Amino acid sequence: MRRLYGAIVFYAGIMHFLKERNFRKIVPPALPFKKAIVYITGVIEIVIGAMLVLDKGAKLGGKLLALFLVAVWPANIYMAQKNVRIAGKKMPAALWGRVLFQIPLIQWALKIAKK
Repeated sequence: MRRLYGAIVFYAGIMHFLKERNFRKIVPPALPFKKAIVYITGVIEIVIGAMLVLDKGAKLGGKLLALFLVAVWPANIYMAQKNVRIAGKKMPAALWGRVLFQIPLIQWALKIAKK
């Protein structure tokens, strides 16, 4: 399961570079340097994902992932509040579901950190 989670996180990091404009839309307007934030968070996800997939520092990777998920939670809340379009469609239930789904994702990351 750790490797699956790592692969998902790694893929999400890659998508920060391939779909940078989409990710930039969810950075709250109060934050400057949106493009840089998207790229930096992408690199963080790639590194953490690789740590989990390759089992190189998985405990540390789990801790870092939990902290990262808490740090990006405001962007998910902003996205839900503003009903940001996903693939051109308004999907408020999916956006609020994503906000709530952050809790088990953080718990999963912490569980990885304890192994």
